[in-house]
Amino acid sequence: MKNSTLGQALFIVNRHAKTATNPKKLYQLKKTAIEKLIREKKAKKIGLHFTDNPKHSVQHSTLLVEIDHYYFHVPPTKEDFKELKHLGSLDKNYRNPKVHMSLSKSTQILCNYLGWSYDTYFNEAKRKRPQENSKYAVPTSSLSPFYHKRKK
Repeated sequence: MKNSTLGQALFIVNRHAKTATNPKKLYQLKKTAIEKLIREKKAKKIGLHFTDNPKHSVQHSTLLVEIDHYYFHVPPTKEDFKELKHLGSLDKNYRNPKVHMSLSKSTQILCNYLGWSYDTYFNEAKRKRPQENSKYAVPTSSLSPFYHKRKK
């Protein structure tokens, strides 16, 4: 698989993860793919950046990684602090190249690269819906027929 395709797919996953209501799986996919790319020498660790949003008013750093003309930030390891130089604050003028790819296509590309099954990885949430006889399920017959009209 080409580095440019993987970089584009990571860009889309990262962009959607930033605005997702539950970004955990997308960030896990991004992190795992970047770790594999680094192991295979298809990605290069550039250095460390200060984050824009410090947690609890404590400044911390992220690792800047380059994959084909795309740059991403991931959590650094202890070795990264010892081996890489600190680049200071983020350069807000730099932007990754624009990509036109759907989220489903980009997640499929990354799942294929990692050897994961796309269906089992991303469709688990759909299978975990409450059962009819669950104490949390609300039968539709118990709802008022005017329930949907209450929204104003």
